[in-house]
Amino acid sequence: MLALRGLGRVLLQHQRMSGCSVGVASLQPLPPRPQTRFQSGGPDPLSSGAKVKLRTRLLVSLLFGGGLLGAWAYVHWEKQQRLRRQRTDQLRKVALGQGTFSLVDHTGRRRTKQDFLGSWVLLYFGFTHCPDICPDELDKLSAAVALLDRDASLPPVQPLFITVDPERDGVPALARYVKDFHPRLIGLTGTTEEVKHAGRDYRVYASPGPKDQDGDYIVDHSILIYLLSPDGLFLDYYNRMKNSQQIADSVSAHMRSYQRL
Repeated sequence: MLALRGLGRVLLQHQRMSGCSVGVASLQPLPPRPQTRFQSGGPDPLSSGAKVKLRTRLLVSLLFGGGLLGAWAYVHWEKQQRLRRQRTDQLRKVALGQGTFSLVDHTGRRRTKQDFLGSWVLLYFGFTHCPDICPDELDKLSAAVALLDRDASLPPVQPLFITVDPERDGVPALARYVKDFHPRLIGLTGTTEEVKHAGRDYRVYASPGPKDQDGDYIVDHSILIYLLSPDGLFLDYYNRMKNSQQIADSVSAHMRSYQRL
């Protein structure tokens, strides 16, 4: 208590000497001065360096990826060229349909194999007196051609029918017969030797059976539809197990992957 009284006297004496009053507030510490942060107006060198490094990495990655893509494309191209050469060699070794023929069509006009070069051809060997198999196969062939005709991006297919029975299948008989199938179907006939020559090129088997009392007979023959490329080479064949849709799909695939020799 005595200490407090002494302190009061000291303060009172100080007020009298300085001419000002001291309150409790004057004894409180001054508030801290606010700190002003100065931001640099220039770019951060660390941030700029990081951006440059990122761009460099992206550029290197793009160049590396582009190089890999280019190398893959070249290898793929080389592979396709190699497969194409192998396919050509295989087709030539097959020796199927590589010869030529000279026959007469259902309008009486002489036709050779050269007349059909540049066109896709579906070819069938049969005869007009065939009771069921030949009409069924020609119906199937015609339906496949009609399916392909629906795709405007594909070239037209030329259907051909070569008789294996030239004795009965003359020009008038063929003209009547082809009317029942695709409108582009061309029927071909000729002498016995000319017809045999055309059949041999495609390894067609044809053998007339015995005649009945009316002179009628059946010809036993191969039942295949042949696909020929615009180069005149044999590409594929379709037996009785293939339907028109399967034939059309196969021909379409051949067309899209075809490269002229």
